[in-house]
Amino acid sequence: MSRVFAYCRVSTLEQTIENQRQEIQAAGFHIEKRRIMEESISGSVAANERPGFSRLLDRLEPGDVLVVTKLDRLGRNAMDIRKTVEHLEQLGIRIHCLALGGVDLTSSAGKMTMQVISAVAEFEKDLLIERTHAGIARARAEGKRFGRPPSLNREQQQEVCLRIKNGESISAIARMFNTTRQTIMRVRATNVNSV
Repeated sequence: MSRVFAYCRVSTLEQTIENQRQEIQAAGFHIEKRRIMEESISGSVAANERPGFSRLLDRLEPGDVLVVTKLDRLGRNAMDIRKTVEHLEQLGIRIHCLALGGVDLTSSAGKMTMQVISAVAEFEKDLLIERTHAGIARARAEGKRFGRPPSLNREQQQEVCLRIKNGESISAIARMFNTTRQTIMRVRATNVNSV
């Protein structure tokens, strides 16, 4: 007979897992207290990096059932959730998610649900990338600079060019401006016409 475990997670110590316990019991799962893994850890931490979830994995055996109230208990995002579900499935563990009507995520219906969730997550990721690129293009068009600010301002760069033209060594100029030789050589390379 399959053993049934529950994984209950809250993000902060001020929160309680009592609601999750009651939800699991109301769904008809009567789980021994020793088989309920409770954890207070941020959802931004991947499931495989959570100490409580790792301890739970050590206890689970093929044929066991893991019950969670919501998918976000299993990971920080859709990709992490999918990875966790696939790992549990490889171990022979069935996962029931109450928020999805108690569907077993390792069943055919559960796999389809996971594929839909993954597709939506991929779509959201692509939209985020598109918005990011559009924002960067707009900012560049408005003259915004990206990356680290230059080590030397325009006046200092002109003085560097003048000193190079007058035959001073790269090392001496770098020491004078309290910067690296590479910075001075970069100024020389970008201002070839000035030198």
